[in-house]
Amino acid sequence: HGRLKVKTSEEQAEAKRLEREQKLKLYQSATQAVFQKRQAGELDESVLELTSQILGANPDFATLWNCRREVLQQLEAQKSPEELAALVKAELGFLESCLRVNPKSYGTWHHRCWLLGRLPEPNWARELELCARFLEIDERNFHCWDYRRFVAAQAAVAPAEELAFTDSLITRNFSNYSSWHYRSCLLPQLHPQPDSGSRGRLPEDVLLKELELVQNAFFTDPNDQSAWFYHRWLLGRADPQDALHCLHVSRDEACLTVSFSRPLLVGSRTETLLLMVDESPLTVEWRTPDGRNRPSHLCDLPAASLNDQLPQHSFRVIWMAGDAQKECVLLKGRQEAWCRDSATDEQLFRCELSVEKSTVLQSELESCKELQELEPENKVSAHHHPADAGAGPPAVSCACENRHQGGPVGRRKAADTRTSLRPHQAVDPMRAAYLDDLRSKFLLENSVLKMEYADVRVLHLGHKDLTVLCHLEQLLLVTHLDLSHNRLRALPPALAALRCLEVLQANDNALESLDGVANLPRLQELSVCNNRILPSGALQTVGQGSTTDSKQGLQQPAVLQPLASCPKLVLLNLQGNPLCQAVDISEHLAEMLPSVNSVLT
Repeated sequence: HGRLKVKTSEEQAEAKRLEREQKLKLYQSATQAVFQKRQAGELDESVLELTSQILGANPDFATLWNCRREVLQQLEAQKSPEELAALVKAELGFLESCLRVNPKSYGTWHHRCWLLGRLPEPNWARELELCARFLEIDERNFHCWDYRRFVAAQAAVAPAEELAFTDSLITRNFSNYSSWHYRSCLLPQLHPQPDSGSRGRLPEDVLLKELELVQNAFFTDPNDQSAWFYHRWLLGRADPQDALHCLHVSRDEACLTVSFSRPLLVGSRTETLLLMVDESPLTVEWRTPDGRNRPSHLCDLPAASLNDQLPQHSFRVIWMAGDAQKECVLLKGRQEAWCRDSATDEQLFRCELSVEKSTVLQSELESCKELQELEPENKVSAHHHPADAGAGPPAVSCACENRHQGGPVGRRKAADTRTSLRPHQAVDPMRAAYLDDLRSKFLLENSVLKMEYADVRVLHLGHKDLTVLCHLEQLLLVTHLDLSHNRLRALPPALAALRCLEVLQANDNALESLDGVANLPRLQELSVCNNRILPSGALQTVGQGSTTDSKQGLQQPAVLQPLASCPKLVLLNLQGNPLCQAVDISEHLAEMLPSVNSVLT
């Protein structure tokens, strides 16, 4: 840190070594003495003296702080009030000396909290002054900031006073993560909004004032990330309203599937689903397609609820916590029925913005563009720039994207998205993969919306250079999905949400396994030509006995095992994969997938 190293002679180095060895012996002997006294139950003031010698040099010895607390608790019952007050005063002074040795000592700050919490009338004003002194030395000491929040809460300090304190430190040095974070906690307390929920949104006049402050910060030092994180918080919006997007009933699978606006943990105290069949409640076991916490849930239906003798059956799912419900009717002679939200009535991937907020966000977009023009090589500003297509990183893009056709920011065409992020990847190649995934996300959203507008069940995502798949819960009704000619390395487990999928094409990608192709009840055709699917290192055996005994069963590539969970699969195309070079691959496939009529290798 700018200090010139001074070379030492051999004699000086030897003297320092001997000094360290002597200190180590004293340290070890004192530590051993403390442990012996503790084991013998001798918790007296001599233990305080011994631990003071050690903690004075190394405040991060957590066990010794525990010993001191045990001693102090025992002395509380033995000392008079005057003696106890003197002991506490000495302990506070000792703690302050330890903090001068290491101002970021977890154990020291925790012990101070513990000690003050046991006093009948702590001097909180003195503690606030202590915090101010240590933050004067290092305004980014988050240990001290945590302690200050504790003290302010105990002393019932007004949020306005604490906000003024953060003003003084931010004015002195913009690069102060803890101070910016403290503001995000204080402002919602000062300006509570009835509909802001847990996200703590701000009135627009306060928002404008804060945006001006944070703009001054990142225009002063665009490379510092602390102000950018606060900027991200300011532009964040409330979560989308809880919604039940789609309800699907299948007579063939005797199954009901429902997709929500967010992942649910059904069965918990807060997430309860009620199923009504023909206006009568039906008790069912809810599960997710792949056993993980997902937005899509399904349940098995009893045969009586699908009886084709009646002209129709009604199915209604009520989401108690989300205050939402959806109903569909399965007519006689039909194999499936569904009810879903229309994309023209409710946008699937955004929240509604007021005109005022859209204006503010447009202004922020222009500020980010201006900063990037001034600092074209700046990684932080590029990373937080919403870019074209409103598809930038979360700091701005999650707030600025507005999918109304006449909106102030507007989503650009999907074809522009690929080129819009290239400058950011050039400036910050370490985040290139993140930006690829971000671009894939918005391209997929555009494609889903187009499919919704066209009211079809076929989705073409080929030749889009996708690197990741998301929003799969929105594809519950899709029957044909084309993922060919992309850069996908894996198909996610969430693909199991596509309960109606019949044809899946994923040719010419970089797939290394088929783990995501599982539990698809209607999948009939799967084509994964020209990928990188290798035979698994461990082979599974059909039948009983050891895999080394070929007479007791065929060895099978475990990489294909997920396909066995797709009961209607009849066509499988594996051409162009290294797996096809495995010995006796055709025999293995025939044994593992007996229902598949056509296998191309």
